[in-house]
Amino acid sequence: MNLFLEILILLITIIYSYLEALVKLFIPAKRKSVSAEIVLITGAGHGIGRATAIEFAKHQSTLVLWNISKHGVEETADECRRLGATVHTFVVNCSKRDEIYSTAEKVKKNIGDVTILVNNAGVIFCADLLSIQDHQVQNTFEVNVLAHFWTTRAFLPAMMRNNHGHVVTIASSAGHIGVEYMIGYCSSKYAAVGFHTALTAELSALGKYGVKTSCLCPVFVNTGFVKNPSTRLLPILKTKTVAQKLLDGILTNKKMIFVPSSVRLFLFLNFILPERVLVALNKLQEIKFDTVIHDGKEE
Repeated sequence: MNLFLEILILLITIIYSYLEALVKLFIPAKRKSVSAEIVLITGAGHGIGRATAIEFAKHQSTLVLWNISKHGVEETADECRRLGATVHTFVVNCSKRDEIYSTAEKVKKNIGDVTILVNNAGVIFCADLLSIQDHQVQNTFEVNVLAHFWTTRAFLPAMMRNNHGHVVTIASSAGHIGVEYMIGYCSSKYAAVGFHTALTAELSALGKYGVKTSCLCPVFVNTGFVKNPSTRLLPILKTKTVAQKLLDGILTNKKMIFVPSSVRLFLFLNFILPERVLVALNKLQEIKFDTVIHDGKEE
């Protein structure tokens, strides 16, 4: 195609997209039904995973819940069943690739094709670079990043074959903005955001427009994994609030879900402000939580 014509089409697309976004400010986006979907949620025994399972249960989705703790996943399942949902539970260590693949085969054989995959399982070790241990770094990436590859590779083929499905990546605002003493976590969440954006581009290039993607990026959530978090400018979120925002984003096929939405402003400032101002802004936020800091002495 002629380059001038391609640029003209690009400009028209930009104008149309902005007009569409303006209209959506006043007209609520159409929500899809998930009552007939098979929804698999990793890390479903606690926190965002449990709250998300409960939200899907309210929509009568068939739930497949994975968790490393049998007790946690069964508690979640009981709550979902009380809401009338059909629930299947599996004890899975998402740091183990072979365990993910073998359990995925059981799901496909005994339950059916997963149509909504929520990659939620995650770990965090709050420590600076010199204090975080090697096995903790490895475990962080195995669960927070590599597990996304293994689960998606297991369930995406059926979604692509049917041109229907939804892959959800639970990331973090820490996947866009670095936070001190969370170097392992931030690095893994940057990778998770990259996984989402690249997968989105790949599905589009392959013409699989019926397979949707969403990425959740909240600020601190009160899950208990980070001890005593506090900030001056941003809230500490409740899991139920985050799960409701996530489900709303899934039902409207929203690509990037920031909670709160004001996180977008911080991302914008991160691009335009000088480094010295960003350092001052970071101090102004007073982000605090329990952590391990190296004393600088030789070991």
